[in-house]
Amino acid sequence: MSRISQERKESLLRRYGNRINGANGPGEGRPGGFRGPRGPRGGMGVGKPKNMSSTINRLLTYIGRDKFKILFVFICVLGSSVTNLGGSYILRPIINNLVAADRTVEEKINNLAIGILIMISIYIVGVICSYLQQRIMIGVSQNALIKIREDLFRKVQKLPLKYHDTHTHGDIMSRFTNDLDSVGEMLNHTMTQIFSGILTLIGTVILMFITNWILAVVMIVTIPLLVQVGGMIGKLSRSYFVEQQQALGAVNGYIEETVTAQKVIKVFCHEETTMDEFEFLSDDLRSKQMKAQFFGGIMGPVMGNLSQISYALSATVGGILCLTSNFDIGGLTIFTNYSRQFSRPVNELSQQMNTIYAALAGAERVFDVMDERPEKADTSEAIEICSEAEPVRRGHKVKGEVILKNVTFGYIPGKTVLKNINVEAKPGQKIAFVGSTGAGKTTITNLINRFYEIEEGEILIDGINIKNIRRDSLRRNIAMVLQDTHLFSGTVRENIRYGRLDATDEEVVAAAKIACAHTFIERLPEGYDTILEGDGANLSQGERQLLNIARAAISKAPILILDEATSSVDTRTEKYIERGMDQLMKNRTTFVIAHRLSTVRNADQIIVLEHGEIIEQGTHEELLEQGGRYYQLYIGAVELE
Repeated sequence: MSRISQERKESLLRRYGNRINGANGPGEGRPGGFRGPRGPRGGMGVGKPKNMSSTINRLLTYIGRDKFKILFVFICVLGSSVTNLGGSYILRPIINNLVAADRTVEEKINNLAIGILIMISIYIVGVICSYLQQRIMIGVSQNALIKIREDLFRKVQKLPLKYHDTHTHGDIMSRFTNDLDSVGEMLNHTMTQIFSGILTLIGTVILMFITNWILAVVMIVTIPLLVQVGGMIGKLSRSYFVEQQQALGAVNGYIEETVTAQKVIKVFCHEETTMDEFEFLSDDLRSKQMKAQFFGGIMGPVMGNLSQISYALSATVGGILCLTSNFDIGGLTIFTNYSRQFSRPVNELSQQMNTIYAALAGAERVFDVMDERPEKADTSEAIEICSEAEPVRRGHKVKGEVILKNVTFGYIPGKTVLKNINVEAKPGQKIAFVGSTGAGKTTITNLINRFYEIEEGEILIDGINIKNIRRDSLRRNIAMVLQDTHLFSGTVRENIRYGRLDATDEEVVAAAKIACAHTFIERLPEGYDTILEGDGANLSQGERQLLNIARAAISKAPILILDEATSSVDTRTEKYIERGMDQLMKNRTTFVIAHRLSTVRNADQIIVLEHGEIIEQGTHEELLEQGGRYYQLYIGAVELE
């Protein structure tokens, strides 16, 4: 008997059951969200696209670049369908020849040999056509997918930070994985299968009427029954596959969450509870999978049995016609063969609709991202800036003066985060921001980088409004060390050099020494050539942060932003970093965000923020003399929240 309450069961299904196609899925905020199971015959079990015609037209623009190849593919599909139908029709004269009473055995053998050779030739042509259509269409579809993927990736790089802040990483990643996979499935197979199915269906009906119009009418009468039954089963199958996808999403989400939280589970002794909850989710998945697989599996047998009824009916009527209306045995044989095959293209076409809907819905999600507004383009008057350490580059040489004048900003219209902020940083000065979580410290640094555009006021660098500076030029002159460490797959040397790609090996080592990272790097198995994977999973959190600091150290940017740069290191490591920081910050205008007040004591100016407003401003000594908020924080009378 389950030891989980009904309320807990409902909570589990609610929390994990909505994780489909990467949206809010396991891995939210990290690449590679859960990839949902495929529905019947490769479908993803998603809803219909909102604007089908527009999505189809945009897809056609991608595959239309290989229009001559597509035309050749359709010719091959036509050839394959014609040879398949024609090969069957050749049986009519062959059989009639064998049962003819006015021909000798030798004539029958000769005619049989000729007929077999013709059939072999026809089917060889069909095999060649099938091979060419598949081979060429895969090339066309992959060319289109590569272009879509490249366009999507290029657009993601141009989207403003606001978009990434309001969309989970898993949701964005699902556009590259699930959605493009479903598009590829349709382009690889479904398009040619639909065209082939339509041609086969039309060709079969035509040949039926050519063979015997009476039997053809009898056969056509059974079509509504096939369509009705197939539609009912398909509808039930799709609904159950959606439920299966949700249940599988719940299981995968729960597995990922519990595997990554093993330490917490063991600390609180929740192993038994976790197993009970997983058993419940697993049982829920089993019951829904049984329904989905049952209705998905009976489609073929049911349609096959219905076609057998049509086959028996046509055989009975055909036999009567052979006896009463001189209908030939060969004609009856190929007609019954066509009647047996007749349900196959109908069945395939109905089942392909789920794949088409999934692909078009996936393509629509991809195009939604492509249609997002990119960062506002720089004006034609925007100028280039460069640091004094870059004599080769043209443009204004940045000294490092940064001024914020009456800056007001809110992420959401009508909800102000910063109110009338005024800050002046002289070249080479160290400015520290102190305040509670949500006070607006990181927001200020985001605005200096132009990750967001301010609503009121202006930000000046050397007297130049940053709106009049090219974004790429502005950001090249600002180095950042964030609280969250981000390392790329590659060597330690490559990760440090990410701060300036043209840096020499000697400069990489020098930057590592400034950041106090050289010693631990030398202890790594391959030193600076040690491969880092999984965001530096083989390093401690402090070591990862040291590499991020070294990356900033190697940059020649005259402006430096340290956002809780030492929050992830221990006190001993922090002291080493502070000594390196003093050297790193020489001749650089530095903005420091810190919770540890010990790291900002030597700042030229400390700014205390609360609720988006500056409440105190001055040096460490001046603020202590004022006896205000900073003084209370320093003596421990209050704590940062």
